[in-house]
Amino acid sequence: MDVLINWINENSDLITHYILQGILAIVILLLGLKVAKFFGNLTEKAFAKRKIDKAVAGFISNIVYALVFAATVLMALSQVGIETTSFVAILGAAGLAVGLALQGSLSNFASGVLIIILRPFKSGDYIEAGGKAGSVERIEIFATELRTPDNKVIIMPNSAIMGGAIVNYSRQKTRRIDLVIGVSYDADLRQAKEVLKSVLDKESRILKDPAYTVAVSELADSSVNFVVRPWVNTTEYWPTYFALVENIKIALDEANIAIPYPQMDVHLHKD
Repeated sequence: MDVLINWINENSDLITHYILQGILAIVILLLGLKVAKFFGNLTEKAFAKRKIDKAVAGFISNIVYALVFAATVLMALSQVGIETTSFVAILGAAGLAVGLALQGSLSNFASGVLIIILRPFKSGDYIEAGGKAGSVERIEIFATELRTPDNKVIIMPNSAIMGGAIVNYSRQKTRRIDLVIGVSYDADLRQAKEVLKSVLDKESRILKDPAYTVAVSELADSSVNFVVRPWVNTTEYWPTYFALVENIKIALDEANIAIPYPQMDVHLHKD
């Protein structure tokens, strides 16, 4: 115990120096976190003022945050006496090893960069990718955030999005509604066609150009199928779709045109 006390007394200046340096390094690290967050938010706000897609702004702000934080860590290590030049070399070698172990994460990062460069979608677009569908909320460094119509949040790895087909339902200003309407074989096809056209003509949200299509597409097992294909503005797709389905059913009922449904005839034989 006496030896320890003597050693502390003999090296008190050195111990005090390292304690102060350690405290200063911690302060630098804590301040660096706030500075990194500040610059990240500042970058996002600057992009927002320039009316740049918020998904892109979020991605770049995350990169800015990571770079500032990395610089802060190097400053803190330098403050406690660690040679940052050799540390960077060691960090580079360790990064290579970690990169090999985390190939999936690097793939997600690379895919995120490709999303920003190629711009297959933007914030607010409704897309389908990787077996999931939703509106794009944010593009992060490793993942993209989607929001479903029923307000669920889907966090998808960027590599899963770029690794397959991407369907963007919002990019074009117009979309075509595809309906298949079956009528009975006993129905008058000319009358049925006119009834379907009358429903479309009454719907104000349907575009005149391109013109809609109403045609017999199939003589199915239990029905004659019409394809009904009107064009609408993308923003009015679902309201128009639901209204057409309801109005077509009402109009066919009023015209006494039956819509067949699957039936099964059971024959009983008595010995």
